[in-house]
This record gives sequence, C-alpha cells and structure tokens, in this order.
Amino acid sequence: MEKKNSIALRIELAWLLFTLLFFGVIAAPIYLKVPSFPFYWTNLLFVAVFITATRYIFFLSGTFLARRQLLKIAFIFLTIPFIFFLVSQVHLFQTFLDEQGPQSLVGNLPLTEETQMSGYIQTEMLLFGVGSVIAMGLFAFRMLLSVWRVHNHKTV
Repeated sequence: MEKKNSIALRIELAWLLFTLLFFGVIAAPIYLKVPSFPFYWTNLLFVAVFITATRYIFFLSGTFLARRQLLKIAFIFLTIPFIFFLVSQVHLFQTFLDEQGPQSLVGNLPLTEETQMSGYIQTEMLLFGVGSVIAMGLFAFRMLLSVWRVHNHKTV
C-alpha cells in the first residue's frame, strides 16, 4: 500500500512540474514583453486549475482521489464557491480590459507588438479562465459519478 501511495505522489509531483513548465511556456511572452503584468497569479491559477481539473476528469482512476470517498464529496461541495471565485476573476480581468483598455496592459510597446501582445494576453487569459470554470463544473459531476460508482459498482 505504501509503494502505491509513493507512486501516486510521484505522479502528482510530475504533473505539478508539467503544469509549472506549461505555465512558463504560456507566460514567457507576457513576462518578456510586459514585466508589469498585473494578472500573473490569476493567470497561473487559471492554467493550474484547467490542467488539474481536466486531468482528474479523464484520469481519476490513476490519482490519489480514486478511492477517497469523503474527499471527493468535500470537493463536490467546494467546487461551487470555487467556480464563483473563478468567474469573479474572469470578470475582474474583463472589467479591467473594458475600463483601462488592452493598451494599459502592454505599456510602451511598438504599435504592431502592442496589438499582437494585447490580443495574445486577452485570448490566453480568457481561454484558460473560461476553460477552468468549465473544467471545475465538469470536475464536480465527475466526482459525483465516481462516488456513485465506488459505492455501487466498486469501480472508479
């Protein structure tokens, strides 16, 4: 049993490393061109939630959550306020763009780079923001399905 937990922990750490590397690739153009970007932590949250929730939706049987019924039930109820939080963060970003304009994000870049970078930032933030909201909604249903399967059929 301990060896199985050790393997699950290593897989979780590998996925965490993958998520951080993926975020580094996604955020590198923003960091290099816009060092004063005010939404780094929100962006990291969106990417991490999107990747992690999607992974749990499709590969739940290989995770530490597979047989932990109480933890899955807790996650079902915790996703509801977390989805509201994610929606508020997407709304905060969109409100910032509406009030300040995308040009306020990119600073003093040349016009062609400013247009490209503001489009990249807006597309990337909204893709992972909305994706994380959808993934968390599906995650709650996947946890519910898994709880039912473990209880009734002894499968994940």
